[in-house]
Amino acid sequence: MSESDVTRQGVQGARPGRVAPTGRGGRRRRHRRGRGEQPMVPDAAFSSYYGKPVVKRPTWKPLDIAGYLYLGGLAGASSLLAAGGQVTGRPGLAAPAKLGAAGAISLSLAALVHDLGRPARFLNMLRVLKPTSPMSVGSWLLAGYAPLTLTAAATEVAGRYRLLGTAATAAAAVLGPAVATYTAVLLSDTAVPSWHEGYRELPFVFAGSAAAAASGLALVAAPTAQTGPARRLAVLGAALELGAFQTMKRRMGLTAEPFEQGRPHLLLRAARSLTAGGAALALCCGRDQRLALMAGAALLTGSAALRFGVFHAGVASAEDPKYTVVPQRERLERRDR
Repeated sequence: MSESDVTRQGVQGARPGRVAPTGRGGRRRRHRRGRGEQPMVPDAAFSSYYGKPVVKRPTWKPLDIAGYLYLGGLAGASSLLAAGGQVTGRPGLAAPAKLGAAGAISLSLAALVHDLGRPARFLNMLRVLKPTSPMSVGSWLLAGYAPLTLTAAATEVAGRYRLLGTAATAAAAVLGPAVATYTAVLLSDTAVPSWHEGYRELPFVFAGSAAAAASGLALVAAPTAQTGPARRLAVLGAALELGAFQTMKRRMGLTAEPFEQGRPHLLLRAARSLTAGGAALALCCGRDQRLALMAGAALLTGSAALRFGVFHAGVASAEDPKYTVVPQRERLERRDR
């Protein structure tokens, strides 16, 4: 059997756990040197890992981390809508967006801390700022962003300290895009194949998903007469999410397979339908409150389904070694050519 045949069988997992002793020739050479010599080290044997995971499976809890991804995106984009509503004189749009941003980031932090196990672990990440670490940068980003959203929401509810609330809303809007997309960089920085290979487009996918979710919240909670910016943002967000996701899958090649299989496929297909349908309803709902509610619910649900689908696809790609081994060999072959 040729070396290429053995390699192919190994990648496909045809003979998992096969043991191939490699010390037979070494024994013959040692026996020729002298009958009285005894090997001091046992003959080496190579055990194949084909068919077993090469990358460690993520230990994150799906509900906590996928929820953290979703709620962070919702919060960041809602801060942009809040600032837009404030600048354009739409208090009915600004108020629910401020409250939504504060509530979403609070729940997002709660989900992150629950996954970490105790709050001290999050605080420990703030001891040092490491610009090359997405987790370190993201922790500091959340630590600065969350108080701003809470201040903006508190002043809105109290009806006092308007100048402070305006400044906090503007500052939260500056950090909002980074909050909505840094989790994509965080996932791409791991060794999980279906996350890592999407590093170019995944931030755009998350940005579009966050915009759609924030628009959905505004369509549900704001007066329809003031939701014009939210409806336009819903269409732009949906177009960005769907277009970037399709581009990402085409470029990724083999590592895009987990997006088309099992639970991730069902979630992502639902996300595609809900996001496209919600954007279409948002575009034509006008001042129809019932259509606005349907559009908002579809956009919120579609954004959540996307985040959960991406999360589960990454876990599936880490469990199958071919998504790690085959792309590595293809890159080596291209480099040799």
